[in-house]
Amino acid sequence: MGKTVLMQGNEAVVEGAIAAGMRFYAGYPITPSTEIAEQSAVRLPQVGGKFIQMEDEISSMAATIGASAAGVKAMTASSGPGFSLKQENLGYACITEIPCVVVDVQRSGPSTGLPTSPSQADVMQAKWGTHGDHPVIALSPSSVRETYDLIIRAFNLAEKYRTPVIFLMDEIVGHLREGIEIPDPKDLEIINRPVKKFAKQNGLPYHVEEGEWVPTMLPFGQGQRYHITGLAHGESGFPTNDNATAGKLVRRLIDKVEKNYDDIVQCEEVMCDDADVAVVCFGGTARAAQSAIEQAREKGIKAGMFRPITIWPFPSRELEALSKKVKKIVVAEHNDGQILLEVQRVVKNNCKVDFVGKIDGSVLTPPVILSKIEEE
Repeated sequence: MGKTVLMQGNEAVVEGAIAAGMRFYAGYPITPSTEIAEQSAVRLPQVGGKFIQMEDEISSMAATIGASAAGVKAMTASSGPGFSLKQENLGYACITEIPCVVVDVQRSGPSTGLPTSPSQADVMQAKWGTHGDHPVIALSPSSVRETYDLIIRAFNLAEKYRTPVIFLMDEIVGHLREGIEIPDPKDLEIINRPVKKFAKQNGLPYHVEEGEWVPTMLPFGQGQRYHITGLAHGESGFPTNDNATAGKLVRRLIDKVEKNYDDIVQCEEVMCDDADVAVVCFGGTARAAQSAIEQAREKGIKAGMFRPITIWPFPSRELEALSKKVKKIVVAEHNDGQILLEVQRVVKNNCKVDFVGKIDGSVLTPPVILSKIEEE
């Protein structure tokens, strides 16, 4: 049996991460994610972990990578401006295949914007923020309990595919308090990264068997030396200018995410079986959207909700199938249309696509979404 507690979304990030095995946190305070750092500072020493406040977001990301390279499950958290600063080292984690979790509790912008106001405007930054072609897994919770469960899944995906995973929250969920049941630890599925020793001391840390995606090098400090570089590299880990080798590396990095779509991608459909109108939303917008579709049903309008839980890779297959059944899709998000772009790409001309957004720091309400549902 689990236990029932009153918990904030940001607190659920920490408690879920610890349950997943997180034992290192490096970060810098920034609203609306600061409670994650504060709670980590309290809780990690209690479970034998380490907390360190770094001088900025760049060094926070670097320390997180370093801890993970040494074999410790590691996490950092920030909001929009700090998330921007993490991007170069985020790319480094992608190419070096060092698992870690990066939490972005989104707030209004641009620049420092409205620090305590809701926003969902970092969707494209999560996908394209770091330079070059690279794999991206980004998850977005819509409740405190889902935050707890989903941060565990974020660590599991990071470890399984040896890649950074972005936990794309928003201020609404981060500062929401709910009574939730914490599951019994023995009921949790916890995944640890694949590791094995090289056949000889100077082995090939980035060697991957045919038909596999993920290297299995030991963490630093466990008896075998190898090289890590942010430059394109071959199986030895040392830099290369060979185009074929570089292309093979980047293709494998991308394919280990894209070719495992069925394992990685999650979405939720609510009352979509007979829907004529579907509201596409994610994160903290989901509650207003669900209330709106329930009110629409009371008025005789067959409305449903489609919620990407995995933002990247985007749940294209599921949305495309839905778009062939409904007459209209309403995209509701706290930005000027970032998920909208993905919806339009996937839906094409299958049905009409409308949009309702917010960019002033205020929240989308059920009546606003309902009015868009009702439009012809």
